[in-house]
Amino acid sequence: MTLDEINAALIAACPSFIVIEVPPVLVLKQQEIPFDHPESCCRFDPTKKQTVATRAAIAEFSMEEIGACLELLRAKAIEKNGLDYLQVFQDDAGRRLWVIEDEVAITVLLPSDY
Repeated sequence: MTLDEINAALIAACPSFIVIEVPPVLVLKQQEIPFDHPESCCRFDPTKKQTVATRAAIAEFSMEEIGACLELLRAKAIEKNGLDYLQVFQDDAGRRLWVIEDEVAITVLLPSDY
């Protein structure tokens, strides 16, 4: 039975039942280097650097999703006293979102944008 068929059966069985589709949640993947590595020093702080996103990233993910990822990175950078320059988020559907910090900016992009 497909999801649409299940939803239709639920609605038929209980007309007051409301089906809400929940978008996949982006999860931060483990970074490649240890948190105590000297190169794990990025802060992902938008008050210190400009934050930009590619058109493809904005088309694939909502601004709320991107904003939540950036907030999580900033909090994690404070907690760990720095992060690797490349952070990867992935949802249950396998979609990936990269966030890269360099000397000039914080960039949100898809792997295909790189």
